Amino acid sequence: MHEMSIALSIIDLAADQAKKAAASKIVEIELDIGTMSGIEIEALNYALEIAVKDSVLEFAEIKINRIEAVSECLECGHIFVPEGFIYHCPECSKTNTRVFKGKEMQVRSILVDYSE
Repeated sequence: MHEMSIALSIIDLAADQAKKAAASKIVEIELDIGTMSGIEIEALNYALEIAVKDSVLEFAEIKINRIEAVSECLECGHIFVPEGFIYHCPECSKTNTRVFKGKEMQVRSILVDYSE
């Protein structure tokens, strides 16, 4: 389950940012995960639940934004939502397409608290 290693990387990144900001704790972290990023969001949620114990994110609210995939046909220019990982343009049936949204895997924001 590579989601556990991703969860641990997110915790490391959050701890590093909290340290740089001289923050006492992290209140919220927001993630963008694309449906074609190769990450199972449910598995990532589960991994984060386990991994955050005794970490800087233990009491933080974790928000995960699911970013739906969007593709463009490079033959006819049609914009569409791909189904699965092998797909064709629903307009012209060509397979010469590119995914321009939905491969995201990023930390969108970290909200810290300076009190204490």
